[in-house]
Amino acid sequence: MDDVLIGTLVASTLRVSVPLILAALAGCLSERSGVIDLGLEGKMLLTAFATASVGAVTGSMALALAAAVLVGVALSMLHGYACVTHGGDQVVLGVAITMMAAGLSVVLGIAWFKLGGQTPPLPEAVRLHPLLTGVADVVRTIPLVGPTLALSLFGHNAFVYGALAAVAAVWWLLYRTRFGLRLRAAGENPNMVDAAGVSVKGTRYAALALNGVLCSLAGSYLVLAMNPSFIPNMTAGRGYMALAAMIFGKWHPVGALAACLLFGFLDAASIRLQGVPLPGVGQVPVQFIQAMPYVLTVVLLAGFIGRAVAPKALGRPYVKER
Repeated sequence: MDDVLIGTLVASTLRVSVPLILAALAGCLSERSGVIDLGLEGKMLLTAFATASVGAVTGSMALALAAAVLVGVALSMLHGYACVTHGGDQVVLGVAITMMAAGLSVVLGIAWFKLGGQTPPLPEAVRLHPLLTGVADVVRTIPLVGPTLALSLFGHNAFVYGALAAVAAVWWLLYRTRFGLRLRAAGENPNMVDAAGVSVKGTRYAALALNGVLCSLAGSYLVLAMNPSFIPNMTAGRGYMALAAMIFGKWHPVGALAACLLFGFLDAASIRLQGVPLPGVGQVPVQFIQAMPYVLTVVLLAGFIGRAVAPKALGRPYVKER
């Protein structure tokens, strides 16, 4: 029974961490280049709506994902146009994107589908399905650890494995490529980047484009794997949790992954604790259990994060000297 409990808890942690991981990586790319992104929540929400809408109408996962990427990159380009090109306030625009997405998704949902802001359920062909189930059956035969490993690591959908691969890809991009060096330099010392003949604004736009793609994948996952249709405000603060995980991870992809897994574990554990009486306490209200991941997120950031040093040029519009 303990093996089953551990395996299912690890599997649940991985599944619920996927949107956090993808959004945190998006934030890493954007903020490493010097652009604050408080619009992660809004980008996830509107891309989730685009995925659900196109998927429900066309029945095509490819078209649903293409629509999500288009919306996500468009929002990031809007972010860049206002903040990178025209030097607008990055914090205000991020909040504005989230507020716009929350309202626009509901208005369009009501106008198009007449379901109170929701979309019709996605057909089964558009939903994500488990992979490596055959491997899980083989691994399950290993003595002692086989059942736990099979439940924990195998039988997930493609986005779970893709999110973990994306961490390695973003790390390689940031720390092993010339583009990554320029991107990090744009967030630390944009004058040096400009003096080297590299466009600071172009580098930040490229980072925002990648940011939009990752946010669109995070939003798509919510409807392709977690819930079969779009529900207003279905992100439920995950964008802000991803932002907190990114800061907790010191703007590093691997650190952000660890923080996302921690927050995902708290979320998965809170689901398991619902309806379970605690010794000496009794039945705990469901509302308290549901709030636990958010409360512990604040506690961890306030008490254990230490001194998080942001990129030096973060939030500062770059104006080329003449």
